[in-house]
Amino acid sequence: MAILNDFEYHKPKDINETFILLSEYKNKATILAGGTDLIVHLKEGITKPEVVIDIKGITELNKIDISEDTIFIGAGITFTEIIESLELKEKLPILWESSIKVASVGIRNRATLVGNICSAVPSLDSAPALLVYDAEVVVQNKTGKRTISIHDWFIGPKKTILNPDELVLGINIPIVKHAGVYEKLGRYKGEDLAQAGIGIFVDETKNYRFAYCAVGPVPKRMKKLEDFLQGREISDKLLEEASQLIPDEISPISDIRSSAEYRIHMMKIMFKRGLQKSVAILKGGKS
Repeated sequence: MAILNDFEYHKPKDINETFILLSEYKNKATILAGGTDLIVHLKEGITKPEVVIDIKGITELNKIDISEDTIFIGAGITFTEIIESLELKEKLPILWESSIKVASVGIRNRATLVGNICSAVPSLDSAPALLVYDAEVVVQNKTGKRTISIHDWFIGPKKTILNPDELVLGINIPIVKHAGVYEKLGRYKGEDLAQAGIGIFVDETKNYRFAYCAVGPVPKRMKKLEDFLQGREISDKLLEEASQLIPDEISPISDIRSSAEYRIHMMKIMFKRGLQKSVAILKGGKS
């Protein structure tokens, strides 16, 4: 299918040139990074931008910086690059696992982590990991830089708090000792969207964090569940009691891919399975 919409195309050489373009065009401009969503939307006529700004060639965005207590993942880093990083696998296992479960190999080779959160679809796989990690999104425009908590980032289906003249530089993620998993419900292997997803984090102080995708209008942390389990030793009985809180934490819909009732049922199962697995990993077991 051909792209029928005419638009101006710009490929800035550096970040500063990008800021100038965004300041000039504001609401008329759309950023092109991996393009796995944008190109499809252009072909289907869903998106009709007047200006496309291609940032793929900006080397400053293609970096992963690991310090003593923080990891910065630049806006140009793809899911494949995350998967291939042994340090990210060790330090951010939940994000690493969710990256493996994004779509297909071909998509992961081009799609970026930052592009995923900018799409802000309710089913995005990276959100639960970033939410349990308390990540921060680093953005900048022509006049200055700011950081946005990932908890404030999603403001509605396919909507973020990012201003039209701002560019996402990358994502900061704190480094803490922990174990965790990302459980995803899909219909088949390959390029499938999550019907439901849950990120699970546990540390040595019995601090538990949970976040979902695809079972509400925006990805969110599951605070009632966290408060209920905080500091407690996990048992089969406690897991069953905790799972009964899940229907109050989520608001799934019924659609062509799944019913709301099935999503709730599977979220309970994935929660119990994922938390047992996470506790075992923390105690030295294998994933």
